[in-house]
Amino acid sequence: MTSQPGEISFGRRPSHTAGALALCLVLSALAGCGAKKAASAAQGPMPGSVELNAKQLDLIQIEPVRSLAFAQRQDAMGTISFDQDRTSQVSTPYQGRIVAIFAQLGDHVRRGQPLFTLESPDLIQAESALIAAAGVRDLTDRALKRTRDLAADRGASQAALDQAVSDQMTAEGAYAAARQAVRVFGKSEAEIDAIIHSRKVDPALVIRSPTDGVISARAAAPGMLVQPGSNPAPFSVSDTSRLWMLAEAPEAEAQDFRLGEPVSVKVDAVPGVTFPGKIETIAANVDPNLHTVELRSEIRDPSGRLKPGMLASFRITTGPPLPGLALAQDGVVREGDGTLTAWVTRDRRHFFQRRVTVGLTVDGYDQILTGLEPGELAVTKGAVFLDNMLNATPDDD
Repeated sequence: MTSQPGEISFGRRPSHTAGALALCLVLSALAGCGAKKAASAAQGPMPGSVELNAKQLDLIQIEPVRSLAFAQRQDAMGTISFDQDRTSQVSTPYQGRIVAIFAQLGDHVRRGQPLFTLESPDLIQAESALIAAAGVRDLTDRALKRTRDLAADRGASQAALDQAVSDQMTAEGAYAAARQAVRVFGKSEAEIDAIIHSRKVDPALVIRSPTDGVISARAAAPGMLVQPGSNPAPFSVSDTSRLWMLAEAPEAEAQDFRLGEPVSVKVDAVPGVTFPGKIETIAANVDPNLHTVELRSEIRDPSGRLKPGMLASFRITTGPPLPGLALAQDGVVREGDGTLTAWVTRDRRHFFQRRVTVGLTVDGYDQILTGLEPGELAVTKGAVFLDNMLNATPDDD
């Protein structure tokens, strides 16, 4: 006999009493099995929840949800640059030809250190005038001495003596003026005396660094003709104890920034170090192509670890800290549909998924706006592991 769907076949047909008894036994067994399955289903994981064994619990961390002060701040990227307010353009006050160079790009120099020498026609003229003035002064000094001696013996008139005194005073004034003219070129007193003593001009005009710093630009080369105000200047010397950090902020966030706000700067080239600074300038215009606003911050770096051109990330505080519930970022999972979830537990064995919304972020913690309660036990590490267990199919087991 062929069994129909929903029927049970036992081979030979038994008597009515025996058949009824056998049927009852089979139905009881099936009912008992169904009850066991229902009980097993009731004790198994609920939708949106998982149960971990002792070994699996070692893969996660659990902490109570706590409050934390979240700083209001903005993050952006930028680059390190020389502070142009602390950069000196070293040029020449006179026209001439560069003879020798004593500094290279990147060299650290001190105030007064020679950078290059210039052969200047103006200096040659000034030194020639000094030599001539020194000769006239010597001549009038000797003439005055002779006239005084003669006048003492009544060999010279008073008028002659007065003229000699006048000539000597004129020569002395011309000499002082000529000496000052050479001094303007940067010649020392010893160098001026040497020129007068040797009666030879020294055409080399030494151009020195006006400040301590680093050679940040060099356009000078031997044989180059330069003149006052030439662009670019032969040398630029920058003070690197303070630098600029130039960053572009989205125009929608421009109103969040204020002059004088503190800035924390980090660079990949100097890991683990934060450089403090503050906003010095906020551009008045918006870049029409990028729709960003340039922010300029002054960064202190007395140890000289930062170099212009380095890529940097900066963080700017835009308001006082706001209190809120906090969960470690490793405890928040972004689902495939873009929603954010976290995992909570009451007995540290059964875990339930919650949808959450987040706000600010500080020091590896997300501000939880909705979805969790203070003191609630939540997974702070291994949330992705729980998510994968929940989404695993039976074939994956």
